[in-house]
Amino acid sequence: MQSSERGRVVVVTGANEGIGYHLLASLVDDGYRGAGLDVHGEHVEALEEAHPERVRFVECDVTSDDEVAAAVGAVLDEWEQIDVLVNNAAVFTFAPFAETTLADTRREFEVNYFGYVRTIRAVLPHMRARNEGIVHNVSSGAGLVGHPGLSGYASTKGAIEALVRSLRLELRHENVACTLMHPPLSNTRSAARLGYPASLLSDPADVGRKLADRIASTDRVVTADRKTRLGLSLSRHVPYVVAKGTERFVPPVE
Repeated sequence: MQSSERGRVVVVTGANEGIGYHLLASLVDDGYRGAGLDVHGEHVEALEEAHPERVRFVECDVTSDDEVAAAVGAVLDEWEQIDVLVNNAAVFTFAPFAETTLADTRREFEVNYFGYVRTIRAVLPHMRARNEGIVHNVSSGAGLVGHPGLSGYASTKGAIEALVRSLRLELRHENVACTLMHPPLSNTRSAARLGYPASLLSDPADVGRKLADRIASTDRVVTADRKTRLGLSLSRHVPYVVAKGTERFVPPVE
């Protein structure tokens, strides 16, 4: 961590647990000031108690235009700047397509896609006015190759991939970067519902630490490690090979 990075302000959505929490905690350890946005806040509030000068919990439902605008405004009122936004909040319904409802998919898009759009719209004018800023958008390999039982979630991540590609083109002459952040599949409370063997899941604390080390990156795709980069490359070039790893989720033909 360069001394010039200390004191910079990072906003993380979905920050109360999992990768979002460990990313925020690692950044605070590095000297950043961090605002954790979430509908629940017990873990971020504990972090705030330990670091009252550098952590703020802001209760925020990213499906609400008003709450997002108020949360971003509160951070700017407190610290007068937002240097980095990490869009991390996400939900999913794990079930075959035929067993999901349109309401399930709408909920996934409201959080996973429009939630990102809302926070970007709230933060981007500030970053453009300062001619400085980074917006990281957490994506998933499911958005590249699909995943049985996660049709809605995978669709939202595919939409995020396209959104970031478009924003990067629009911002290419400005000093504001928009990236895709790809963590590996991690042993979070939500991912545990998928039933992958523990040996295939990364430690979210380790992932958060590695992503914190790359928080200043403006690369189009930001990954935690070389293994994740290799997996993404395979997903893009030989998606059918990667998709074979999800066959356990497809019911056998009777």
